[in-house]
Amino acid sequence: MTKPLSLIMFFLTRFPRVHIAASLSLAVLLGAAILLPETGSSVPSHLESMELTLPELEDSIDVADSNPETTRSWREINVRSGDTLGKLLRDNGIPATEIHALVSSDPLLKQLANLRVGDLLRLDIDERGSLQGIEHQISRVEMLRGQFDGARWHGEHVKRDYERQLSYAEAVIEDSLFLAGQQAGMTDNLIMQLANIFAWDIDFILDIRRGDHFRLLYEELLLDGEKVGDGNILMAEFWNRDRKVAAFRFETSEGRVEYLDALGNSMRREFIRTPVEFARVSSRFNPNRRHPVLNTIRAHRGVDYAAPTGTPIRAAGDGRVEFVGKKGGYGNVVIIRHGQAYSTLYAHMRNFARGIRSGSRVKQGQTIGYVGMTGLASGPHLHYEFLVNGVHRDPLTVQLPKAQGIPEGERKAFLVHVNKLRNQLALYSDTSTLAANETP
Repeated sequence: MTKPLSLIMFFLTRFPRVHIAASLSLAVLLGAAILLPETGSSVPSHLESMELTLPELEDSIDVADSNPETTRSWREINVRSGDTLGKLLRDNGIPATEIHALVSSDPLLKQLANLRVGDLLRLDIDERGSLQGIEHQISRVEMLRGQFDGARWHGEHVKRDYERQLSYAEAVIEDSLFLAGQQAGMTDNLIMQLANIFAWDIDFILDIRRGDHFRLLYEELLLDGEKVGDGNILMAEFWNRDRKVAAFRFETSEGRVEYLDALGNSMRREFIRTPVEFARVSSRFNPNRRHPVLNTIRAHRGVDYAAPTGTPIRAAGDGRVEFVGKKGGYGNVVIIRHGQAYSTLYAHMRNFARGIRSGSRVKQGQTIGYVGMTGLASGPHLHYEFLVNGVHRDPLTVQLPKAQGIPEGERKAFLVHVNKLRNQLALYSDTSTLAANETP
């Protein structure tokens, strides 16, 4: 008996208990099979329901390991001061070879290097520690996404669409357009939109009077039901002194967006009236003006706009830069040629905008320089001249040519659009009046 007992002890010490238990269960089954009656004999009912139950293994296999996708998750990283794309990826175990492949496979993904403090970066790293996906949250609505297909990276810009809802505002001007707009709950962006729409018809420096008023229909931009900004002004009416002007936003079949009057004429002129926004006129067009520095009678063939140093100066119209540089008492000067008949001059600039050089093309409203006091100037201001066929004209009173209006083939659609906007504006205006009258 000593030898069998020794063998049993050897097996018990050498093999795991779970294996021994499984072997014993198998032995029981084999023994039962031997003792069962031959074919045709009845089988006891207690054997019909017999099941083999193996004990749980101590080292269980994680099912998720057989499917790597189930174990991967996105890591979120908030970009902090001093962080770069390379540093953040290296800190998360991504080797240099994979980082190089990421930024060199797709030109779009090179933009991942433009990280800013506070940005959100999301990384998809598999169980082997390899980067499979990356997302850079640029804004609440825009994201740059990269995906690795096993051979190379592919980038795409993903942009969410805003929800848009109509809103209404109206105000009476007591002091300035900005104060009136702010009291009506309008953002600075919306006020600037309004000013730009009527910039060719109303001089917001000289023409505004107390009691002038306006009303407008515009879009509010929403994300997940929360307002995140303002969209476009769809229609606006402005009462200035004894006249009323109205503008309607319309997109042509070619995708060109214009603000038009009720007849389909463009609100835009070929030239804007004021090249410096909301500045103060410090000196008007005057052929007999006494020069403030030279103290002599010298014709003032332009308009001076006093503004803080560094205020942006805009091109009055589309054209080609004819001169950039110093010009005697004018100091730093830009001269723009607009077709055959018109040219404009901007003087006393502190400096020029990037890219402004002789021969370059500029668009209406584009920044061409900044207010300064170079040359013969007693303070920071812009000296602005307007010439027609080489003859100086008063920039404040010269008749400005209009831009192209609605195409004739789309006039009917435009008039239907105008009636719709007018009805919507009237409805909002009536509702606002009723609400104001009910307020105790």
